[in-house]
Amino acid sequence: MADYTSLEEIRLQKVEQLRAAGIEPYPTRAQRTHTSKEAVAAFEAVEKDGKEIQATLTGRIRAMRSKGKLTFAHIEDGAGRIQIFLRINEIGQEQVDFFNKKFDLGDFIEVSGVLMRTRTGEITLLVYEFSLLAKAISPLPAAKDEVLEDGTVIRHAALEQPELRARQRYADLAVNPEVRETFRKRALLVKALRDFLDERDFLEVETPILQPLYGGAAARPFVTHHNELDQDMYLRISFELYLKRLLVGNLERVYEIGRDFRNEGVSYKHNPEFTQLEFYWAYADYLQVMEMTEQMVAYACEKVTGTTRVTYQGEELDFSPPWKRIQMSQGILDVSGIDINAYEDGDALFRAIKEKYPEKTPDPKSTRGKLIDFLLSEFLEPTLIQPTFLYDYPRDISPLAKSKPGDPLTVERFEGYAAGFELCNAFTELNDPLDQEQRFIEMGRDYDADDEEQHPMDEDYLRAMRYGMPPCGGFGMGVDRLAMLLTDKHSIRDVLLFPALRNEE
Repeated sequence: MADYTSLEEIRLQKVEQLRAAGIEPYPTRAQRTHTSKEAVAAFEAVEKDGKEIQATLTGRIRAMRSKGKLTFAHIEDGAGRIQIFLRINEIGQEQVDFFNKKFDLGDFIEVSGVLMRTRTGEITLLVYEFSLLAKAISPLPAAKDEVLEDGTVIRHAALEQPELRARQRYADLAVNPEVRETFRKRALLVKALRDFLDERDFLEVETPILQPLYGGAAARPFVTHHNELDQDMYLRISFELYLKRLLVGNLERVYEIGRDFRNEGVSYKHNPEFTQLEFYWAYADYLQVMEMTEQMVAYACEKVTGTTRVTYQGEELDFSPPWKRIQMSQGILDVSGIDINAYEDGDALFRAIKEKYPEKTPDPKSTRGKLIDFLLSEFLEPTLIQPTFLYDYPRDISPLAKSKPGDPLTVERFEGYAAGFELCNAFTELNDPLDQEQRFIEMGRDYDADDEEQHPMDEDYLRAMRYGMPPCGGFGMGVDRLAMLLTDKHSIRDVLLFPALRNEE
């Protein structure tokens, strides 16, 4: 049972009083002729002609002020706010009093009447009829307005504590219009990505979320159990291996936008459940994918914000093509002074790092690949503010990418960066089943059995490859991170409606 506050108890009493009077506080039906935005537009269109606009509006009461014989209020719907005006001339003193006594901030109501403009110039609905649609038992957190000496109004958001806002997103959305706008932009971003790929003859598909074997990335999976099959299953960490199976089946351009699940730490840029876009393109390589990536992100940016230039945390980012390109080993050498190509194993690279940077503390048991990742994150990543491609990665940290011709230790892979963090990842995909099998074996040998970076052997994927897989380019991008950049949000939690959080207790 809920532990009600005294204010909530008063509102519960109003619910009982309404029902005792034969008024249902949660009726089944609602009628609306206009949204608030449509009502304003309709009135403005005929105002000069003096025509009357009748409207029935619905929304949540966000402000009320009573002056005895009349009451002003603002209601808010999904399109915005509009003022309503109740007056004894139209509905009588008894109805005005009833509204003031039984209706509260936060209640959803339906009001019918005629649109007018008040003496202060505000478009307002003069109410002839009203009814309750849903009684709010708990009051919403109230936003506060600060009026400066020059008359400027600064609106201080309700629910300012980030964790509380994420935990009670429903209240955050209800009281903060800018939060609703963030998620509208996120939805527009996903649509723009779909439109871009659809226009280029990519086929949107759906692959299993529950998988008998996880793969396609280096991450620890979530494990569950399938009762009917009596076997453990994994929530997918990537779509990759299933999408590439479709290339074997002659679906030459495929993509998926959906949820991935990685049982890893939470940070400002990572949530264990996140939205991923992956596409695979037969007969293309990583250079073609690189060119399409910058076009796609610029297209999405313009659709969401109206421009390819956005401000993120005070830094202006320009997503217009072409993006800067840096060869990975050269980039690490430039910022750290360490040439990773000069060290063929993890021990040698570890000693080089400790000799040059004794204060740094990489794990001495790390593989060469993990040490390269360490150098990348410690030294190079923070410098990649403008959209940038890092390309040509070491083979030992890219088990699914094709080696560069004449250089078996380097693979055709790139990662896209902006604002100092990774945005996307792409390969010229490995399509040699014998080479792929050897890579799986090497991964199993190089990593401990319980290492989250281990990539398991996938026999069915190898069988698919043996039927023949066309040369192809593959791509993956975290949609949440791009949403952060386009909405100027520092934390990934601010672009997820319901991020993962610890239990309240």
